[in-house]
Amino acid sequence: MTSTLILAAFGLGMPELIIILVILLVLFGGSKLPGLAKGIGQSIKEFKKASKDEAEAEKPAPAPAPAAEVKKPEPTSTPQATGTK
Repeated sequence: MTSTLILAAFGLGMPELIIILVILLVLFGGSKLPGLAKGIGQSIKEFKKASKDEAEAEKPAPAPAPAAEVKKPEPTSTPQATGTK
């Protein structure tokens, strides 16, 4: 159903699609068309995946939980040698 809506948006009917298919057969031959269709399908799949990943990356990350206050250890005083004997 959506494919007919998309084709209708471009003004393509059944006669136009048949003409396009015949031109593709003449240009690429019958043996090359399955490989061509597979490549187009993979490209569309990769594009959808990349656009989905980008949309997820644009969402703001949840705010991190407030860090617990950490006490720093106090420095210990060590006896220092004065250098005299």
